Amino acid sequence: MYKKFGKRLIDLVLSACGILVLSPILLILVIAIKLDSPGPVLFKQKRVGLHKKHFNILKFRTMRIDTPRDMPTHMLTNPEQWITKVGGFLRKTSLDELPQIFNILMGQMSVIGPRPALWNQYDLIAERDKYGANDVMPGLTGWAQINGRDELEIPVKARLDGEYVEKMSLMFDIKCFIGTVVSVLKHDGVVEGGTGELNKKKENEAAGK
Repeated sequence: MYKKFGKRLIDLVLSACGILVLSPILLILVIAIKLDSPGPVLFKQKRVGLHKKHFNILKFRTMRIDTPRDMPTHMLTNPEQWITKVGGFLRKTSLDELPQIFNILMGQMSVIGPRPALWNQYDLIAERDKYGANDVMPGLTGWAQINGRDELEIPVKARLDGEYVEKMSLMFDIKCFIGTVVSVLKHDGVVEGGTGELNKKKENEAAGK
């Protein structure tokens, strides 16, 4: 019952309330982005949704307009060079994700679920297929997000997404939501350079580099 109806009802209520309550903050962020750098306020990117159907995810723009498109951050050379001043703050606090409440309202995403992969992240998509994680609604945040986020290697991230599919319930979603609030406040798992970057740093330190 929860998976078929309750989860979507909660998504509708939370996204609608979120838009109303957060509208002053959204307006302030829009102004800050416009004053900081030239270009649009919103960044649209093709992502993989339910049953691998593509949709455009919405984010506040955090990078320069000449940044290579459709490329995961971890594949960029020196990703910090592309991030704007306001963008760095938005990414660190995860405020760049706020426009996705409109994706949730439109039924393209859920509050809790596996983070939607880029359309060309074939390795992550293939790994998620093993666990049925491409057959649930992607989320604003999820189990993998509070257990490593950018630090995770792709096989580990996909396995955690699979655990979410198995344990999906109202109580587990509440657990993920609370864990997300804690992670955001502590800035856990945010590593510019992306997937598996922390492990690379540890390996370099161990090698004395």
